[in-house]
Amino acid sequence: MKLSDFDYELPREFIAQSPLKERDQSKLMVVDRHERAWSHHQFFELPEHLEPGSVLVFNESKVIPARISFDLGNGKAEILLIKPVGQNTWECMVRPGSKFEPDAEIQVDEKLACKVLNITSHGLRTIEFSTEDLNAYLKDRGQTPLPPYIKEKIDDADRYQTIYAKHEGSVAAPTAGFHFTEEVFENLRSRGIETRFLTLHVGLGTFQPVKTEEVEEHKMHSEYFELDEKTARSLNQAKEEGRKIIAVGTTSVRVLESCTGENGELEAKTGETDIFIYPGYHWKFVDELITNFHVPKSTLLMLVSAFADRELILDAYEEAKQQNYRFFSFGDAMYIR
Repeated sequence: MKLSDFDYELPREFIAQSPLKERDQSKLMVVDRHERAWSHHQFFELPEHLEPGSVLVFNESKVIPARISFDLGNGKAEILLIKPVGQNTWECMVRPGSKFEPDAEIQVDEKLACKVLNITSHGLRTIEFSTEDLNAYLKDRGQTPLPPYIKEKIDDADRYQTIYAKHEGSVAAPTAGFHFTEEVFENLRSRGIETRFLTLHVGLGTFQPVKTEEVEEHKMHSEYFELDEKTARSLNQAKEEGRKIIAVGTTSVRVLESCTGENGELEAKTGETDIFIYPGYHWKFVDELITNFHVPKSTLLMLVSAFADRELILDAYEEAKQQNYRFFSFGDAMYIR
């Protein structure tokens, strides 16, 4: 498959620059992949469209203030922590790259210094930080790492978190969960719909651009995840009982599919996944999907196109534009069944 197969036109005005005042007031496109049809709703109506007994699976990872901006003396510099690889040592995106050559020692400010250890195969810098407490430093001086297509600053950093975010470690939010409110959760419970939680710390694997023209040649960056025994056991039971397993977001998909054996049974695991899902993938566990509208040519759009059908998804995206849906992180939602 060609990268261009997953391209589409998106005028800038469709890219949501800020969250809605009320999370669950976003639009919801319900896509029936078997009937190849869709309908338009609002997100607070979601529980009405789910089968009683279904199980929603959420990623409860929490975004950390991973962006460090500072003055390098002859210009601005930036470090974005991506993934921990040792004590006070992280793989990082940096700019300008010319200032972060191997063995470079950089004084960020009076509380933080760092040394570049090497450059990875993904072009990241492995950086060792010198500070009394890196987590405390980030909470004090780090910034929420918003995606580059969001040009406006948000007043409340919690709006770039889900309301159920719990385990710190992501450098980008699992945005399909942004639409959920306590009222939506209450309505789910009242309809007999269950919720389960796992963790995947969103890193480069989720948002790294695809640079190879042949899709199959793209290599995903690995991301850390946790799926505990209790959750795996309850999801296996639900699956055996014929209840729908609904992944909230592509990150939940990646954990569930990474932890499922060829026998279709989910295994409790903790570790790294670099699973890359694109059309032709054999689905093992996920029955339905709640997701946002994704960036052209992205691995996220490829995953969604593997779950439904590439032409159907691209047609649905065109319909979304006709109906003035908002796209990307702060945008509207799609429920694929």
